[in-house]
Amino acid sequence: MNDLSFFLPCAAGVEEFLAQEVHALTGRAGQDLLTLRGGVRVRADWRDALKLNLHSRLAQRVLVELAHAPYRNENDLYAIANGVAWEIWFTPKQTFKIETTAQHSPLQSLNFATLRIKDAIADRFRAKANGVRPSIETQWPDCRVFAHLTTDTCTLYIDTSGEPLFKRGWRQDKGDAPLKETLAAAMLAASGWWNPEAGTVSDQPLYDPCCGSGTIAIEAAQIARGIAAGSLRRFGFEKLLPFQPHVWTAIKNEAEKAERDAGVAIFGSDVSHRMVDFAERNAERAGVAQAIEFRGGDALQRMPPAEGGVIMLNPPYGERIEVGGVAGPGRFGARESAQTSASDSSERGEGGDGSDGGEFFPQLATHWKKNYAGWTAWVLTPDLKLPKQMRLKESRRVPMWNGPIECRLFRFDMVAGSARKPVAS
Repeated sequence: MNDLSFFLPCAAGVEEFLAQEVHALTGRAGQDLLTLRGGVRVRADWRDALKLNLHSRLAQRVLVELAHAPYRNENDLYAIANGVAWEIWFTPKQTFKIETTAQHSPLQSLNFATLRIKDAIADRFRAKANGVRPSIETQWPDCRVFAHLTTDTCTLYIDTSGEPLFKRGWRQDKGDAPLKETLAAAMLAASGWWNPEAGTVSDQPLYDPCCGSGTIAIEAAQIARGIAAGSLRRFGFEKLLPFQPHVWTAIKNEAEKAERDAGVAIFGSDVSHRMVDFAERNAERAGVAQAIEFRGGDALQRMPPAEGGVIMLNPPYGERIEVGGVAGPGRFGARESAQTSASDSSERGEGGDGSDGGEFFPQLATHWKKNYAGWTAWVLTPDLKLPKQMRLKESRRVPMWNGPIECRLFRFDMVAGSARKPVAS
């Protein structure tokens, strides 16, 4: 298995950073490494698949492409799937699951399309294994098969990751709407604090003043320490037939030897002391408790933890911005208590006009301007009018998607006197 085609899906807006990371991990370039919409395709070998799963901080999965062919109807899908040598990937005693996605497919029912692909796989096993076929398991299958249909082509993949790669294995304590680890890593890459191609981090301190359960700070600390993203979890490839335990052990040992001291200061704080406790426990499990300083505190009052550096945050939106300020009368005392009531509006990007949260964002900008001169702030938000709310002029805006939610990562350079004067009413 020295010449396989892999597709690594990622969040929209992250493709270039993922291509840099894949190049660093595999050494592949040119036609062997293509940046596509929604992911990266790389031609590599089986050992690379194991490394990509272990180390990638930006990919959602590592999929092996097994077939790519034109189709017109469900019978064509059956023929394509029946022609794949599934028996070299898993056995008839194992379970499998098929997930089908489509983009402008002419077929009337994706469920029926999935059924025909399932029938094709089962029939091939019956023919190869004396009538024995694998069973379907929808929750915890041994093997996951992905089918993607376009207007006229069908692509079949076998998954090597199992659970999505954002599930690193360390986050057991969390609020109601935690930031995915893959998106936190994308923020760090887009800001330039982490260079995924060189594998280096900035020497500037990093601070998240609305840290929640600690995702951004922990992701940054693991990167700084050289800890592999998937070092605490299991992977789907461990149940596939090409898996060789001694090869996997060697790859993991190599990763452990590359770990180092962080060499950079990382800080996090949150108005909810409960969330700070969650963050500290998560950092302990992630192996970076000594590399991060977490504290409780109001984002509008916390003073700089260092002389200068990078502020990185994914603030609460809509009603959730109440928790960013003083936890006094009429305010929520914890981030997660506000998230539930505002989840619908925040996911639609509503509540960004300041009506729900009063003057939190203008006050935050004023606080930064007064006390954080020399710092650079990066804020991920679905509210495209956030700079106007904060009365600051962004120096950069990076399009980035949080699942189905279109966001922007805004950069604000904190210079004393940079806040715009309020518009007279």
